[in-house]
Amino acid sequence: MTCVWAVIVPWLPVHLPSARGGRPRIPDRAALTGILFVLKTGSQWEDLPPEMGCGCGMSCWRRLRDWQRAGV
Repeated sequence: MTCVWAVIVPWLPVHLPSARGGRPRIPDRAALTGILFVLKTGSQWEDLPPEMGCGCGMSCWRRLRDWQRAGV
């Protein structure tokens, strides 16, 4: 059986680190977990439980926005 993540990874755009530095991005897998949690439960982005290790809700929302703009 194929892992779902192995099917999703080829569709995700490659992220190049910013030359300006800044805070490290949360991993794509963690962002996807947060996105799926919010979409499945209908909760607010701000209510994403920190125990899930998905970063903050705004980070997951931005990643969803970026992936949508990239056509994922």
